[in-house]
Amino acid sequence: MYIPAHFAAGADAIHDLLARPGSANLITQTSQGLLATLLPFVFDPSVGGHGALHAHVARNNPQWSEAPIGESLMIIQGADAYISASWYASKAEHGRVVPTWNYSTAHVYGNLVIHDDPAWLAGQVRRLTDVNEAGFDHPWSVDDAPERYISGQLRAIVGLELVITRIEAKAKLSQNRPDADIDGVVAGLATRGQAESAADVVRARRQ
Repeated sequence: MYIPAHFAAGADAIHDLLARPGSANLITQTSQGLLATLLPFVFDPSVGGHGALHAHVARNNPQWSEAPIGESLMIIQGADAYISASWYASKAEHGRVVPTWNYSTAHVYGNLVIHDDPAWLAGQVRRLTDVNEAGFDHPWSVDDAPERYISGQLRAIVGLELVITRIEAKAKLSQNRPDADIDGVVAGLATRGQAESAADVVRARRQ
């Protein structure tokens, strides 16, 4: 990934991308070519030296059975948004501005491990559910469904563990702009209903 020094994501920003509820594109190089699947995941920092991303795929998905060649890659996308040049205070001063796109992303490389063990799968599904249900008033639990039904669902999936070897991360969040321009970006995003996503990460990066 091309990462100019002023857009390099720090350790805190990387941890936020890994630890928040979200999904990532798993990309593997196989003898059949590139394969990709969008997967919700859970980060486990206790595995190896850099942690691991845990996910699962449908048993009918050929990606798990096609042995990857070399490292596998999971691409995590944070908040992103179009940034209008009209939001910059600099536009009124000299007009030498253009639109851009703000985003944060992490390219997580690692060795892919397949888990076809019901106990591992049950644990992964529970952790994934708990992370994503945490903000609900009445969180759904795996135990809310009949045990026999859950057992059948587990037989239909296969577990994936990306044991992380390295991470490349970028946070392009207007930090190369003057303070007045950043204020305009935050205000502009708020008017478009993105105050609690893209605008928040711009504020956080500024601090």
